[in-house]
Amino acid sequence: MYQKDCFNRPIASAPDSWIDVVDRYYDDTIKTLKRATNTSKCLNLGSYNYLGFAASDEYCTPRAVESLKKFSPSTCSTRVDGGTTTLHVELEDCVAKFVGKPAAMVTGMGYVTNSAILPVLIRKGGLIISDSLNHNSIVNGARGSGAVVRVFEHNTPSHLEEVLREQIALGQPRTRRPWKKIIVVVEGIYSMEGELCKLPEIIQVCKKYRAYTYLDEAHSIGAVGKSGRGVCELLGVDTADIDIMMGTFSKSFGSCGGYIAASKEVIEYLKFSCPAHLYATAISPPAAQQIISSIRVILGEDGSSRGAQKLASIRENSNFFRSELQKMGFEVLGDFDSPVMPIMLYNPSKIPAFSRECLKRNVAVVIVAFPATPLLLARARICISASHTREDLLKALEVISEVGDLVGVKYLLAEPKKREDGRVKLE
Repeated sequence: MYQKDCFNRPIASAPDSWIDVVDRYYDDTIKTLKRATNTSKCLNLGSYNYLGFAASDEYCTPRAVESLKKFSPSTCSTRVDGGTTTLHVELEDCVAKFVGKPAAMVTGMGYVTNSAILPVLIRKGGLIISDSLNHNSIVNGARGSGAVVRVFEHNTPSHLEEVLREQIALGQPRTRRPWKKIIVVVEGIYSMEGELCKLPEIIQVCKKYRAYTYLDEAHSIGAVGKSGRGVCELLGVDTADIDIMMGTFSKSFGSCGGYIAASKEVIEYLKFSCPAHLYATAISPPAAQQIISSIRVILGEDGSSRGAQKLASIRENSNFFRSELQKMGFEVLGDFDSPVMPIMLYNPSKIPAFSRECLKRNVAVVIVAFPATPLLLARARICISASHTREDLLKALEVISEVGDLVGVKYLLAEPKKREDGRVKLE
């Protein structure tokens, strides 16, 4: 029953720092979960609203509304027919400039960006080497490509090199001919672990063996780096060393869709061969305008410093929240600067207890269970936003600590509390 209760909870507001969660209840048979008419105002720790653009914004919202009046909610056409507006052209130029690549192509859905692009980039006779914890969209895209797929240990460049050397030596199955193409696929921030990719080391290995690099920045673009340009900026990597850069607009930009950024030749090829571009309806014009406007705010092109303030806030909020959770004794995965922080629950029986008790105290959290994770590696995934105030975070920490004690998920030693005079307080 917890699968019905802890997942698919409807909300009745924008996914801002606080959201209205629709109350639900069981009928007499305890089989059907029904929606009530009332809602509960909860602190939102589940949405990907990293920079706070999901709520009404003084710069973005009026421009999105104007684009709705001019272009309508949908182009009612694919990009290659009548679905390319001036907004789509402007958006692709804006994205390419922002991520530091010569050209870009946008799609209407982030998941499809991976699952539809990979089968076009590589086919039979090619080799995909994928991180063991890559997103399902990458897994499906790799399977659909017809290429041979090999996996390397999560975020381990040394094992990546071992796999590359072995596969280059073996060649294609049966014929043993050299591989037509080798692509190494990694993520900037791993969505279920909150870990930063060891990108400099991985690029070094790929250069050594002349493999192409495909970087998924769904959770890192806009969220990390001095100017929000993702893990490349954060880790000091030249974007010229990345062959294909992918990202989504649903995390940091308050919109929907995804993009691929690469050389002009690659993007031109994709626009004439990718099903997501040829057959899918173009991204909604208001959604495109929202992305353009949010990028302008991030870069300070709106004439204010709000973008810099948002980037500073997300970094400060993420690092503060992570360090406080660790002090309490929670096992928190991931790295500092990452706005994604999974709290390990492990036992599946603790999933409904943790989720329901947090909701009862007006804190909305997302729990992740099988099949998204292994059966005994259940977790609560916290997503921090620049729109969270320090008071919001302190309330969340108080509730999570209380629920952690109640459910019994503080698996590590907590840091001893100190009195005002600096001495250790004995509990």
